[in-house]
Amino acid sequence: DMMEFERVLSYFDEDGDGKISPNELRSRMVKIGGEFELKEAEIAIESLDSDGDGLLSLEDLIKLMESGCEDEKLKDLKEAFEMYDNEGCGVITPKSLKRMLKKLGDSSKSIEDCKLMIGRFDLNGDGVLSFEEFRIMME
Repeated sequence: DMMEFERVLSYFDEDGDGKISPNELRSRMVKIGGEFELKEAEIAIESLDSDGDGLLSLEDLIKLMESGCEDEKLKDLKEAFEMYDNEGCGVITPKSLKRMLKKLGDSSKSIEDCKLMIGRFDLNGDGVLSFEEFRIMME
């Protein structure tokens, strides 16, 4: 949400110019309670700076915060996938799906039902769901 991004920007933007300099980033990070060298702040900004002015704009900040959300979503998906992949073989089989559904309180599904459920998202037709197929299914 745009107001949230603007609030974050204004917290770091001590001189009010609408951009975050390495000094402003370092100053706020130290206030938050971390050791943060100016060189680290420069490197962080350089890697996120889209227009090459050595400062973080609101757009750069939005990209950074949204990519953090993507990383978090991917981590959560991996954890969910591992719960279904209870055989530890890197794929969800009809048997492991049935076992997980039973744990979640749905004991009415047969192996045949599980094969059909997997079949809907089994893109390569191997009868199991890879992580990539699982990710697409969850979107």
